[in-house]
Parts: sequence; structure tokens; C-alpha cells
Amino acid sequence: MKNNILVLGGTGKTGRRIVQKLKEQGHNVRVGSRSESPAFDWDKTETWGMALEGMEKVYITFQPDLAVPGALEAIEGLVREAKRKGVQKVVLLSGKGEREAELCEQVVINCGLDYTIVRASWFNQNFSESFFLEPIQAGFVALPQADAKVPYVDADDIADVAVEALLNNVHYGNIYELTGPRFLTFREVMAEIAQAVGKEIAFTPIGLPAYTQMLKEQGVPGDYVWLINYLFTEVLGNEANQVITHDVEKVLGRKPKDFSVYVEETAATGIWNQPVRV
Repeated sequence: MKNNILVLGGTGKTGRRIVQKLKEQGHNVRVGSRSESPAFDWDKTETWGMALEGMEKVYITFQPDLAVPGALEAIEGLVREAKRKGVQKVVLLSGKGEREAELCEQVVINCGLDYTIVRASWFNQNFSESFFLEPIQAGFVALPQADAKVPYVDADDIADVAVEALLNNVHYGNIYELTGPRFLTFREVMAEIAQAVGKEIAFTPIGLPAYTQMLKEQGVPGDYVWLINYLFTEVLGNEANQVITHDVEKVLGRKPKDFSVYVEETAATGIWNQPVRV
């Protein structure tokens, strides 16, 4: 049976993987993006109705994160419009251990639609598809919280869980917390990447104020700077995140991808050895 599914953030880290997986299974997929037709833009509520028209299910990911100011109001508005358009099921990508994100979850949980909440730990792909990439390419990485332990989860695993939740009724009403199989510090991450690509990557611990100032000087958007500050102060080191879960295996019947596998696959693409774009 074909489903009509809107994937918000359909060109992003998880969204584009979900779009591909759903299309491979023959479903009718609409990509929720400013560049698509019909367009979807979180900042333009007038685009929401057209994007939701005729859709039965929606994957929701909010950029840059559900924790940022304004996210709660946006999720409330989107859910109202989704109900008005006859959407039956929503799958929300949330952050693990983020109190602000949990307020957005409550909107979805109490909206009257079928739902699944997917709380993800930090992504492996932060090091290859986000602003951690360029410092790695340059061979010099400076980050706060150098020894914070994170159970990084792979975007492919998140996408597989989201697809399963969208298509299978047994996941209705569930909250899944997704992590990888082991903890890594930033030091250990850089060591694994350096070994895989065969080049030196210097890692330097840095204070958070200096790091956020560096991001501002590099032209990183203000909402991302706010988010980084929030994540490094409120989420990294949070006891709720010092847990390795088994929800990937519970949903998919297989182990989550280990960081070393991600590193091997990503190193093979050559992305980490490319010159920094000026």
C-alpha cells in the first residue's frame, strides 16, 4: 500500500535519507524544502498548507533544532495545520536530553494525531555534513568539552527508525531514544578520523566563550551559535545523555552502526581530505 508522506527537512541529514528509502519502497513522497514546489518554509506559515495538502503522514525535523527559541510556536502551528489538512500520523525528530525539545514533543503527543517521537543523540554526520567538517579538513580542530562522552548515532540508523515508524502502526505512541553502541570523546573522534584518512588532525580544547566568538567571526548564523552554546552547556555532560540505549536494535532488529564503520565509509568518499572551501 502506497502512502502519501511529507518529509520536512527533506534535503537535510536525516530527511534526504528518509526520502530515498521511502521512494525505494514505492511511496509517494513530497520533499518539504524551500527549494521544492510546493515549497515549505518554517518562516513562512503561508507555505505550510499547500505542502501538507493530500499528505497522510509527516516526518518533522525543525532546523536548526527544537531547542531554539520559536520552535515551540512553530510546532504548535504546524500540528494545527496538519490536523486541518487531514494528516493522520506524525513522526517527530527530537533531541536526547533537551528539555526545550521535550516541550515540543508534548505538543505532538497531545495533538490528537497518531505519533512517534524519535530522540536522537548527536549524529556521526556532524563531522562530515555540518560545521565540524571544515576544521577537520584544515587539520586543526578546537572544541569545548574535550572529554565529554557522547554515544554518537548514525543518520542512516535514525532514518531507518523513522521510516519504520512512519510505515508500521506498532510504533504509534512510542518514544524511541537512539544512540550508537559506545561513548566517544572529541579527542577519540579526531584520533579515529585522523587514522582513517592518514593525516594529522590537531585537537585543542577551548573554552566555550572563545569558541562561540570564533563561530561568530566565521559568519555562522546566530541561531546556530545559540544552539551550539546551548548544546555544550545543557546537553553535553547531561546525565540523561550518559546512557547507551538499545532502541535502534528494538525497532530494527539489528545493532546500530558503530562510529568506526561510519568513519571507514566516510573516509572512502574523500570528503575529509578535500581542501577547505574559501
